[in-house]
Amino acid sequence: MTPVQTDGSRRPDVSGSLDSAENASPVDAVESVTRSLGVALGAAAASFLIADLSGRALVRLTHVPLRAASGSSPPAADDERRVDAESATVLPFDGGPMEQAMRGQDVVVRPVAASTLWAVLAPVTERGEAIGLLELVLPFEPGAATVAEIARTAHLLAFVIIANRRHTDLFEWGRRTRPFTLAAEIQQRLLPGAYTCEAGAFTLAAWLEPAAQVAGDVFDYSVERDVLHLSVADAMGHGIASAMTASICAASLRGTRRQGASLLEQAAATNAVLVEHGARAADDGFVTALVGRIALATGRLELVNAGHLLPFLARAGDVAPIELAPDLPFGLFAGTVYHSTGCTLEPGDRLVIVTDGMIEHGAAGYDLQAGIDRTRALHPREMVRILSDDVLEATGQTLGDDATMLVLDWHGHHVHERSSVSGAYPGRSSEPIS
Repeated sequence: MTPVQTDGSRRPDVSGSLDSAENASPVDAVESVTRSLGVALGAAAASFLIADLSGRALVRLTHVPLRAASGSSPPAADDERRVDAESATVLPFDGGPMEQAMRGQDVVVRPVAASTLWAVLAPVTERGEAIGLLELVLPFEPGAATVAEIARTAHLLAFVIIANRRHTDLFEWGRRTRPFTLAAEIQQRLLPGAYTCEAGAFTLAAWLEPAAQVAGDVFDYSVERDVLHLSVADAMGHGIASAMTASICAASLRGTRRQGASLLEQAAATNAVLVEHGARAADDGFVTALVGRIALATGRLELVNAGHLLPFLARAGDVAPIELAPDLPFGLFAGTVYHSTGCTLEPGDRLVIVTDGMIEHGAAGYDLQAGIDRTRALHPREMVRILSDDVLEATGQTLGDDATMLVLDWHGHHVHERSSVSGAYPGRSSEPIS
């Protein structure tokens, strides 16, 4: 859209926004930033929409205080949830401007129907992790300078949310549109704080679609100066017992990794602690897993296969499993010796690691390799959600097992810095929906 108005004087005070966020309560920090931006631009409305945990909707978070006169707040709408004075309204993706802004990671500017107002939708993103949208309604069509400043403030808002969600449940409550079981709560705490990470050498995204009875899937990653660690694990069974087994596995892998242990040392230690747990708790639970590391300077991938499904490699139009020598799952026998298998990634490669919920039980008829090939052009953040939708459709929306994916695009050029705009790498975003 070509701007018809130059409004370079309408510049929000980013420093003032940061100060107001820090001075506000954690539950008010986001509203303080959107309010100060709205005042600076003379906006008719300003709000934040957080990405729903399902990845298929946005949720508008608002504060609905009690009316002073009546002593009661207005009734909640059909698509609205209320807890005390907090309101969350779900806006499912429908291919419209909000979904386009999230998928394309670009600011969307459009006229508001039957009015002289303009709506601006700016992605709130950090390192490719799509946190939500900043929505402004302006009494003028914004010029390029104002759009750039709005995008910059939306990027700032991402850091405000990341910092303040450590101190409140508000954002977590807002993005949960379905209740969690105890097992699901345990499982959620095992996952990394961000499901997407963009860096100069790679783009990574992961997703977990839980079964009705949580089945113990977990994924993890960590970026060091010259190494990327990653893992996907699947604990046997369902419910709390499975979630606890997965918790021990994830904690062991993280703890040994943080101590500087090698890949094989991480595997051996995790097997030992799960064997000990099984003996002490009279529990024969075990975990299949792929645990790996990538040397960022060379693209050398090293993987330990603890009885897990083979990963897939998409390279130059071909999708095929990477042949790995299988070792026993973690937790079966003390003293199990683990081995690693290596290969070198090439720029343009896509690595896909899944759990058996993607191909077994009700999803047995789903052609995963064809799905990987069909979504090859999508950003990994979009791919994992599309394939999750495919599996849900194949199972009639009822998963018999957790379905988990970790997808990594290898770009090479580790010495080069990532080229980002407001938290996203434009060259790697998916095309906007037509």
